[in-house]
Amino acid sequence: MNDLLARFRDCPVLIVGDLMLDEYLWGHVNRISPEAPVPVVEVQRRSFTAGGAANTAANVASLGGRAIVAGIVGDDSAGQRIRDLLDGQGIDSSALVIDSSRPTTTKTRVIAHSQQMVRIDHEQPGALSEAVEKELLAQLEIQLHLVRAAVVSDYGKGVITSNLCERFIELAKAAKVPVIVDPKGTDYRKYRGATVVKPNQLETGKVLNRELRTTAEVEQAGRDLLQFLGAGSSVLVTRGAQGMTLLEADRPTVHVPTQAREVYDVTGAGDTVAGALALSLAVGSNLESACQLASLAAAVVVGKVGTATCTILDLEEAIRSRG
Repeated sequence: MNDLLARFRDCPVLIVGDLMLDEYLWGHVNRISPEAPVPVVEVQRRSFTAGGAANTAANVASLGGRAIVAGIVGDDSAGQRIRDLLDGQGIDSSALVIDSSRPTTTKTRVIAHSQQMVRIDHEQPGALSEAVEKELLAQLEIQLHLVRAAVVSDYGKGVITSNLCERFIELAKAAKVPVIVDPKGTDYRKYRGATVVKPNQLETGKVLNRELRTTAEVEQAGRDLLQFLGAGSSVLVTRGAQGMTLLEADRPTVHVPTQAREVYDVTGAGDTVAGALALSLAVGSNLESACQLASLAAAVVVGKVGTATCTILDLEEAIRSRG
């Protein structure tokens, strides 16, 4: 695994998907409003992070790779802040497309005494216009000739349309670039042909309209998804404390146990897995080894509070601790 990590340095990975700005208002509560029976939060500070697909990019960058983000932002201050945050993390934002017809997706969380009081979403989900989608596809086609792996980060906000996703996978195949999909929703037709599709256990059950309670049921569901996704695709079902289950056509099922010792916060763990998988496949790892490394990276992240990333140093220490 250390040999694998050494090859991560500056390896280019393209991440396409829904970007969003995460805004946090931090404060405290001393009284109830006289206007309504609600707490009054006195804001003391404000912070911002780039979320959604940008968090996967942040994980690629923190692992030493060169992350390139493609997606949509609005022609507004939130979109500019996302670009500034990406630039500050050393993430290439040149493939972002500005859509003046919709606002940048923004999620504002009000937090008092370490507890989230309310979340306010400012967004306009829905499919992209034909012109904007065409512009984004043109950017993707350029970038696919410059990278060694790609991630589709679908948050269901409208960027990953069926047409865009299907065309992107076709272009990636032609460029011999592996594609890892972090899926959303129940229509997986648009993901056909992807190298790896990575739903969690709950999402897998919803797609197939069944409840998955046992490892055997998860394995059968994964096999059913494999048949649906077609030749060349694999399925990785993430299962929280039960680890991950990898299903490849014509190969035995592989159950990757969780590496986590203490779990403080699972936020962002899926983005970490996607980023680690992409980098591993980009540098020539087989899928099973890539999943082992991604499991270690996820274990690092869930041991941190809040949306976090795993660094090369974190992963090297995790490998040493595992022995």
